[in-house]
Amino acid sequence: MPWLDDYRAKLVSAPEAVGRIRSGDRVYYGGNAAIPRALIEALAARAEELTEVQLNHVLLLGRDPLSAPEMRGHFRHNSLFVGPADRAAVNDGRADYVPIFLHQIGRLFRERIIPLDVTMVQVSPPDAHGFMSLGVEILASKAACLAASRVIVQVNRHMPRILGDSFLHVSRVDAVVEHDEPLPVLEPKPPTEVERHIGGHVAALIEPGATVQMGIGGIPDAVFKALDGKMELGIHTEMFSDGAMDAVNRGVVTGSRKTLHPGKAVVTFALGSTELYEYLDNNPLIEAHPAEYVNDPFVSSQNDNLVAVNAALEVDLTGQVCSDSIGPTIYSGFGGQVDFIRGAARSKGGRPVIAMPSTAKGGSVSRIVPMLKEGAGVVTTRADVHYIVTEHGVAHLFGRNLRERAEALLGIADPRFRDELEREAKARRLLP
Repeated sequence: MPWLDDYRAKLVSAPEAVGRIRSGDRVYYGGNAAIPRALIEALAARAEELTEVQLNHVLLLGRDPLSAPEMRGHFRHNSLFVGPADRAAVNDGRADYVPIFLHQIGRLFRERIIPLDVTMVQVSPPDAHGFMSLGVEILASKAACLAASRVIVQVNRHMPRILGDSFLHVSRVDAVVEHDEPLPVLEPKPPTEVERHIGGHVAALIEPGATVQMGIGGIPDAVFKALDGKMELGIHTEMFSDGAMDAVNRGVVTGSRKTLHPGKAVVTFALGSTELYEYLDNNPLIEAHPAEYVNDPFVSSQNDNLVAVNAALEVDLTGQVCSDSIGPTIYSGFGGQVDFIRGAARSKGGRPVIAMPSTAKGGSVSRIVPMLKEGAGVVTTRADVHYIVTEHGVAHLFGRNLRERAEALLGIADPRFRDELEREAKARRLLP
């Protein structure tokens, strides 16, 4: 194994590895369930030595010490997808948010629109050929590794070796830190009654032989649970979850009728239980690729009958979808919603779906609104929208005029808000 001496020569401690980061450096680090926590903690300990280090990343789970108020001036997040760890910093002006389609993040690094000096990722131990798997998050991590001047890896025996275009060779890295830690888990919860109703409506839109894209949470899990029998479904998705694993184990998903990567579940990251991570390890059924491939609408649309299911914070009566902000307050990001909405729209027989409860805040607020909140951002335009689903039914908006859209959306709004919504629709001349 000629790579082994190279690997041993690059072995350092976490403080030694991050000691190579300098003031003003542009850093990318892996997110979701693949955050290199040992490296992050070591970097936070160097805060007083550093100024204006830019931190680029996608969704961060759990506590992030680098976004704490006392890190102002030392580190500044440049978030490509905002989450609980950096939401306060972004909305306080201590961090920045980049609205970006997920499949285009790799291009930002490759073309040095966001130049990278250092990339820090978590990987599996090397195999007999010296290749380490990026494991549960390929997403933008591989592009960041290829674009950065220096690459630091945290080798973790708990990281599954996920197959596909997911590997990084020892020769491509500058420093290796061996540090084992359990991956963050997100245990599935039983769907609520509302989620079960939504899941049933969405499942009715999925025909045998279709390929599905779904995220995580109660609604996607409810959709998977509502699907039964020998449907021979395929998976081409941004995220692979426990719900998807269960559908495979029940025989609902086989991939046998896929028109792209038949027999394979194509993913770009995974998040869920320890059982899920064990299932993914060396599993030939799963093929992981970077988001610039998986999420590219041109690629995903090559799956016939692609059904893409995504969420929203609110939808106005013309079909505009807000998913990344609550008014002017940034809440999340574009992620892959538009990627897959457009991929499904291009797919032969495809169905793009936005699924959400009809209300929020315990039923006190309607998610279907006359107009989006002041300052809210439109993530999916009304021209992109085909299906909106709530627990009250399905609104098919594609090719419909504004009057027909308002009528359809009133029909799936919570009954307690329909009279008010109708009055507002008439005031806007959407309804006669």
